[in-house]
Amino acid sequence: MTWKERIIVNPADCHGKARIRGTCVMVSVILDNLVAGDSIDEIMLGYHLERDDVQAAVQYAAELARETVIPFTPGAA
Repeated sequence: MTWKERIIVNPADCHGKARIRGTCVMVSVILDNLVAGDSIDEIMLGYHLERDDVQAAVQYAAELARETVIPFTPGAA
């Protein structure tokens, strides 16, 4: 499974944000929940998703991170 099988971006839906195919659940919502400490099982239950949907969101984020260089200055706030 690759994220491309589960993630869709359509400018006419969800303000053009990446979302899980067949839902209105945006990738950013899944990632925010993971960062907040929610388990994959909690996210699956709360949003009626499959494990592969959550995994696809993480894969999508990793792909974006590989494509973008963000300047970092140690010690800067």
